[in-house]
Amino acid sequence: MFADDADHARLTARRKAGYERKQARATLEKGLLIVYTGPGKGKTTAAFGMALRAIGHGMSVGIIQFIKSDQDSAERLALSRFENVDFQTMGEGFTWQTQDRERDMAAAGRAWLEVERMINDPRYALVILDELNPVLNYGYLDLSRVLETCCQRRSDLHLVVTGRHAPPALVELADLVSEIRAVKHPYREQGVKAQPGIEF
Repeated sequence: MFADDADHARLTARRKAGYERKQARATLEKGLLIVYTGPGKGKTTAAFGMALRAIGHGMSVGIIQFIKSDQDSAERLALSRFENVDFQTMGEGFTWQTQDRERDMAAAGRAWLEVERMINDPRYALVILDELNPVLNYGYLDLSRVLETCCQRRSDLHLVVTGRHAPPALVELADLVSEIRAVKHPYREQGVKAQPGIEF
């Protein structure tokens, strides 16, 4: 809380000056590698929010979903209505459901070929690799191949990677990393099941 109006004026003036200094230094434009990770809910939701922002600017967006299966997905239904969105769900379902490492690795390999296609297609301005982090954590894809592809992408392409357990090497390479923390969850604390519009 502010002690008085003069205190408020001094503090906001300092904030304004600091903001203007940062704005003056920020002159570079480049494609960003963005990672959303951590045990909390909202990583995919954050990435899809970024997709909507890009769509609003008329940008073309590619979305590849690893792990998640081709079940009903409100996000896919909504985002696929836009002509400038290529949304592909290429997983076999959560690993505890498939319980088949070879099958999961094959699905990850097929999905990665689509990622490479999108990355090499100049039409795409933003490519989202949803749930790639667990795939890397399980060793379903070669991490060095993924990192090399990220490094060699064209300079204006934005990549967004989601999922728990982001590899340290990917975190180091990324331009922006947000770790979403689990504080409370109604499923765990109250036994509330996944609900439409919230979880799917």
